Amino acid sequence: MFARRLLATKPVFHSVRLATTRSIHASATKEAYLEHLQGDNQGISVLKLNRPVARNALSVKLVTEIRDCLAEIRFNSKDSRVLIVESLVDGVFCAGADLKERVTMTPSQVSEFLYNLRQAFRELETLPIPTIAALDGTAVGGGMEMALACDMRMAGPKAKMGLVETRLAILPGAGGTQRLSRLIGTSKAKELIFTASILDAKEAQTYGIVNGAKDGMTGFDQAVAMGQRILPNGPIGVKLAKLAVDRGAHLDMDSGLEVEQSYYGQVIHTKDRMEGLLAFKEKRKPVYKGE
Repeated sequence: MFARRLLATKPVFHSVRLATTRSIHASATKEAYLEHLQGDNQGISVLKLNRPVARNALSVKLVTEIRDCLAEIRFNSKDSRVLIVESLVDGVFCAGADLKERVTMTPSQVSEFLYNLRQAFRELETLPIPTIAALDGTAVGGGMEMALACDMRMAGPKAKMGLVETRLAILPGAGGTQRLSRLIGTSKAKELIFTASILDAKEAQTYGIVNGAKDGMTGFDQAVAMGQRILPNGPIGVKLAKLAVDRGAHLDMDSGLEVEQSYYGQVIHTKDRMEGLLAFKEKRKPVYKGE
């Protein structure tokens, strides 16, 4: 039934790109900028990657602009409830590190770049709202690591993904070894990293890397559909649930339950919780304000 509902809403997605307001980041020279969807999708923001000349390869400039966008979401975009990361470059999400730029760097510059890249992905991972990677092309190396830093991943028919660094006699250096193993288990992660495997959408779904890989739907369409399912829910509850899952995931059960209890205590006195109870009693849709 859910699949039919998604397909039934697909025509809406063709107008999603038209019903947007472009933020201050959207200028001709920007390689990463934000758009905020409107209408029924208000509350969904999109981080656009647009460096076609290098297949969205992660340069110093692109990483800096990604961090600027994440800072805007974290500190200034109070109405953003969901963030989708999307590529505007046909056939590619992100081709990984910019190796042409990398070869010109000194070892200390490489270390500084990797530090900033890890920080960028950690900032993406710890945003206080759900994040979804829309994979409609190739995501390898650092591109795959960026997708792994999101809460969810949706893959379209053109998606290809993998941590391929061992082909270059290196290893994933921006969190890939840690996030992939936590997501799918150490044995499967080692298999994919040691062999530098590239998976298509269905294979990635089988491994448990992507949350959706629906036939006939792009990753972006699936990401918007997921965002639409999140938007009606209380933003404070969603935020604290994300924190509880992330911080409790690697703890023992008793410690994890204490984390959950501490976050539940923060939601008890919110206006949104009372609104949810009142709406249930009055048999109407709740109107949450994040208060």
